[in-house]
Amino acid sequence: MNPPWLLLQALCGFVLLHGIAWLLCERRHDLRWRPVLGGCLLSLLLGALLLNAPALQQGFWLLNGLLDALESATRDGTSFVFGFLGGGSLPYAETNPAASFVLAFRALPLVLVVSALSALLMHWGVLPWLVRAMSLLLRKSMGVGGAVGLASAANVFVGMVEAPLVVQAWIGRMNRGELFVLMSCGMATIAGTVMGLYAAVLSRAVPDALGHILIASIIATPAAMAVSLLMVPEDGPSTEAGVEPTDKAAPGSSMEALMRGTVDGAALLVNIIAMLVVLVALVSLLNQLLACLPAVGSAPLSLQRMLGWLMAPVVWLAGIPWHEAVAAGALMGTKTVLNELLAYLDLARLPAEELSARSRLIMTYALCGFAKFGSLGIMLGGLCTMAPTRRAEIVQLGFRSLISGTLATLIAASIVAMWR
Repeated sequence: MNPPWLLLQALCGFVLLHGIAWLLCERRHDLRWRPVLGGCLLSLLLGALLLNAPALQQGFWLLNGLLDALESATRDGTSFVFGFLGGGSLPYAETNPAASFVLAFRALPLVLVVSALSALLMHWGVLPWLVRAMSLLLRKSMGVGGAVGLASAANVFVGMVEAPLVVQAWIGRMNRGELFVLMSCGMATIAGTVMGLYAAVLSRAVPDALGHILIASIIATPAAMAVSLLMVPEDGPSTEAGVEPTDKAAPGSSMEALMRGTVDGAALLVNIIAMLVVLVALVSLLNQLLACLPAVGSAPLSLQRMLGWLMAPVVWLAGIPWHEAVAAGALMGTKTVLNELLAYLDLARLPAEELSARSRLIMTYALCGFAKFGSLGIMLGGLCTMAPTRRAEIVQLGFRSLISGTLATLIAASIVAMWR
């Protein structure tokens, strides 16, 4: 059981993070408190159940066995194609085990396998069934419209562009508040295609990483809905929708679904590799420029140090002890400015004295979302294509959705801090 002051810190953070959203509200006189309070209570309830109910926990922790199986199967494929670079037998005596691990050939190809399996599960009706169940929970508990509830639920399993496709026919008719909920949930969660990759990166630093990453997206969904409705209240009747995907070009067979998923995963894989190369290079370049400035605290300036100072109070609200807040804040800044994969890689490499096991778990939840500048452009491009008549409004709400998505992941982290 946590000391009382840690619980009090997490509770204060939970309230203050919602208070920040309320301060940013654009029309306080139009606030509907039922969905806001429903989202707060639902996120707390889901956190209590998923983090403390042994039966439910066991089900999520079993996912880590699935991750091990997926990693092993992927390694068989990569070693066949890439040889020792992909995990096959080394043709030389190994003197440094870390040097033989090549990210592009060992960890990243997991995206291909998960993408293909996700397409197959969608074709077989497994993912639509899970989406329908969560959509019903959101509609009953929060009173949100069917269209936004369905898309919000889909965000737990697919990406910020794929989830709106499920309700594409209704996006143009959504009121402003519903449209913002749709955007916020996309920013507050991650896609199922990268869950396995992030869990693989964190597996040595955070026990049962895959289960925690899935729980993070589940808790963050009602939190994002509550935050978004605090910032942009609904200004019209709710938009109803059915619960079936509207994709007219559905695959005709399991093999076609598998092929589509593989091709989509390949595009995602190339994008991840390219972005990692460019972003790491840009960070290195910026750090070299900052190192030319006078040292601060007997150490040269770096982007990570500066972001750590800026984000330290924010991660403290999520439950991080103050003496660890600068290190955790640097991770949050890296995720927001660059991407969450780089932040998770940094988290996995941090020495034990920088962050405790509890703080690593809290930051796993705080970083688990697409709320970053790069994703903002992707989401705006996708939604503007789906609903061209709402282009101006979508662009106007873009930066606010970055804030709401970040607040939602921090709220999810504060809930974990209450129980860990």
